Amino acid sequence: MRGLFVTFEGIDRSGKTTQAGRLVDALGEDALGVREPGGTPAGEQLRAILKNPEVALAPETEALLFAAARSELVANVVLPALDAGKVVVSDRFLDSSLAYQGGARGLGIEDVGRVNQFATRGLKPDITFLLDLSPADAAARVGKSDRFEDEGAELQAAVGAAYERLVLADPERWRRIDATRSPEEVHTDVLAAVEAARE
Repeated sequence: MRGLFVTFEGIDRSGKTTQAGRLVDALGEDALGVREPGGTPAGEQLRAILKNPEVALAPETEALLFAAARSELVANVVLPALDAGKVVVSDRFLDSSLAYQGGARGLGIEDVGRVNQFATRGLKPDITFLLDLSPADAAARVGKSDRFEDEGAELQAAVGAAYERLVLADPERWRRIDATRSPEEVHTDVLAAVEAARE
């Protein structure tokens, strides 16, 4: 039986990494956690480039590097795990490229979507959690900054607006979660939704 593919999306510092990790811990051996970009040797090298504040990239280059890392992850990690019946939990996936490069960078959600359709072999998440948090609330949280966070609230606001478009386009897949609450409260809602989907 094919497994379940669960992804976490949202602006920077909305709690995606924390919630993905908590879900994997709660599901135990049934789950496999991955992150984007990364998760493979090539993907981790691409992550280092993409996150480096000292590396300037054209938006098109940025989109293609994310897609390349994603392609490696899907082929070598995600699809084999789903075929084995695992719940694959991803800290970001294709919707991040649609929101950041397609929406906020102005490349067009449809064009970035076509590139990623090829990169992911058409794979889509079964459930995507949008951790809903304002740029101001996110900026107040402590964390290590990177090239994207260094661009400030304007980029995060544009990303948030792009996520809203994505939710409207595919409401069955998305679950909006109030990320202003405690990590424990958020996790309770996430776990309940995943368990319901597995029944």
